[in-house]
Amino acid sequence: MSETAPSPRLLSPTYAAITIGVCALIGFVAFEAMAVTTVMPTVVRDLDGADLYALSFAAPLASGVIGMVAAGMWSDRRGPVTPVLWSMVLFSVGLLICGAAPSMEILVGGRLVQGLGGGALIVGVYVLVGLVFPPALQPGIFASFAAAWVLPALFGPALAALVADAFGWRWVFLGAVVFVAAAALLIAPSLRGRRTDSGVSEAGLGRLAWASVGAIAVLALELLGSARGVSGFGALGALVLVVLALSRLLPPGALTGRPGLPSVIATRGLMSAGFFCAEAYIVYVLQEQWGLTPARAGIALSVVGVTWALSSQLQARLGARVSHVRAMEIGSLLVLAGVLALSLTVWLDGPALLAGATYVLAGAGMGFGYPRTSVAMLDASTDADRGFNSAALSIADSLGAALALSISGVVFAAAVREGANPFLAVFVFAIVLGVLGVLTSRRTAPAPSSP
Repeated sequence: MSETAPSPRLLSPTYAAITIGVCALIGFVAFEAMAVTTVMPTVVRDLDGADLYALSFAAPLASGVIGMVAAGMWSDRRGPVTPVLWSMVLFSVGLLICGAAPSMEILVGGRLVQGLGGGALIVGVYVLVGLVFPPALQPGIFASFAAAWVLPALFGPALAALVADAFGWRWVFLGAVVFVAAAALLIAPSLRGRRTDSGVSEAGLGRLAWASVGAIAVLALELLGSARGVSGFGALGALVLVVLALSRLLPPGALTGRPGLPSVIATRGLMSAGFFCAEAYIVYVLQEQWGLTPARAGIALSVVGVTWALSSQLQARLGARVSHVRAMEIGSLLVLAGVLALSLTVWLDGPALLAGATYVLAGAGMGFGYPRTSVAMLDASTDADRGFNSAALSIADSLGAALALSISGVVFAAAVREGANPFLAVFVFAIVLGVLGVLTSRRTAPAPSSP
């Protein structure tokens, strides 16, 4: 009588090292995002770089789009091994540059390098999962990736504040390099022999070129728009280039909210733009307007991370009882409500606890609506365009948030010059993005077929 072979497990001897390694990499990327948001107000005060605050967040998002497209092309041609290794090197080099930066300009340069590595790393890891893990284990490893964001959300802000207080903010960047190296050692044995050979199409090179144009234009927009005089007109040219790049990188109709898939991708970009525009400034405003320490202000990020995860689990459990369209509508409305309430709290100078609580509401919206944009995109895709649409969703996510952050830097600088509350001005801009997100979410249902 033959025995049934045991089902493979993520932590079986065959997969344990690479499972731990890739989850650690995702976790370190998540920790870095939480930690940098916590300590960046301290960084800009130390380096006298408040005018580049928004750019320090927009830079890695913009360059990350280039990394995503390049790593996808490279992985298709030669397999994910080299992209994964180089992405870890770039990510680590970026961290070293940031940690040693003598000025805010150098730190932003390090963030650009870090973003190139981070964007390429995510794509390379996803391709690696498809090659290493059998189909039965892939849902489990992707669920582990989601869980890898929870611990950094819980402990990342507090740990970053503790390290910055005890050793200085530079060690928040420098210390992460050691952990990236440790994760690389864990996954190295599984990288051997993972190589493919195919060509790189002209269409792929064209996407890389447009991704580069879009990323550079996003950064130029913030630099030119924040300057005085005729330089502001250059920002309009940069904005035109960003729109042109997005029109080449996204499906037709995404920029105008065409019903169906284009609006799904637009909703993803607008939700990310509004939410992350507020996230970049929430710790900053809690410190500047209410005098909270970095550790106390960072609690808001921790609670938001947990709320996002719990809300995501809720929408998953509800499943088909809540349609994709309804989930995206609810998520967009919650993001808008959270940013609107945060703006009112800042305007009326309400309690700091209320400001943090309103932002948590926006996090619940992201957890409920954000995952459904991915599922709705896959439902609307075919074998012929699934790869393009998946890349478009990520590009709308990253480049949309980067564009919003660049514009928020322009808004912040303009408000300072006019003597207005710059935080309130940024949050009002986030409200506009939230309203657009709600409108596009209502157009995400597939367009009716022509008779």
